[in-house]
Amino acid sequence: MNTFFFGIYPYIALSVLAVGSIIRYDREPYTWKSSSSQLLRRKQLMVGSVLFHIGVLTIFFGHLFGLLTPLALISALGISHEAKQILAMSVGGVAGVLALIGGGMLAHRRLNDPRIKATSSFADTAIILILLLQLVLGLSTIAVSAQHLDGEEMTKLMIWAQHILTFRSAADHIADVNIIFKLHIILGLTIFLLFPFTRLVHILSAPVRYLWRPGYQIVRTRKRGVPQAGE
Repeated sequence: MNTFFFGIYPYIALSVLAVGSIIRYDREPYTWKSSSSQLLRRKQLMVGSVLFHIGVLTIFFGHLFGLLTPLALISALGISHEAKQILAMSVGGVAGVLALIGGGMLAHRRLNDPRIKATSSFADTAIILILLLQLVLGLSTIAVSAQHLDGEEMTKLMIWAQHILTFRSAADHIADVNIIFKLHIILGLTIFLLFPFTRLVHILSAPVRYLWRPGYQIVRTRKRGVPQAGE
């Protein structure tokens, strides 16, 4: 089971994410959206969404650089494993709490507003609950890490992730890490697996081009009885 979940399952999940996303974008382009329900209940959405996205994006890039930065580079920069682990616990803890609060607000809104609930699909509800569970597992790893600040388990996780990325034997490197880390990894890979079938695909269409577009879009307030351009 260790070999399957940490040596084979990562490639299954990442393959489904890549191929599934391409197929969906090609065959169902009009479903490639976040399906915003802002018009139904704006205030709670805005607060919850901002907190959730700030937290999740911080966690994502923290994991990306934290797991995939070569150990030799970290040593060359003079950063000890202990210092790296404490930094990850601190930043990840704050970001995780923000994301959990924001995600809780979004889940409450989706489950308790009759209009939003009526327009939500099973996948919409399931993915936010899965993300909340993943955040809880992630925050739980901080309590485990606090019991040993030598950075040893974090190093094992880094070696595992880098070996997966470079198609080398990886599963044995985390065979003896705490079960909380293993559950966190398995659920994270499952989120990758589900990615192409949910609203999460909108992440790949983040409008970063707006940062360098040549001009601004002009939006005018509609006045009653005054026809607008194009009418």
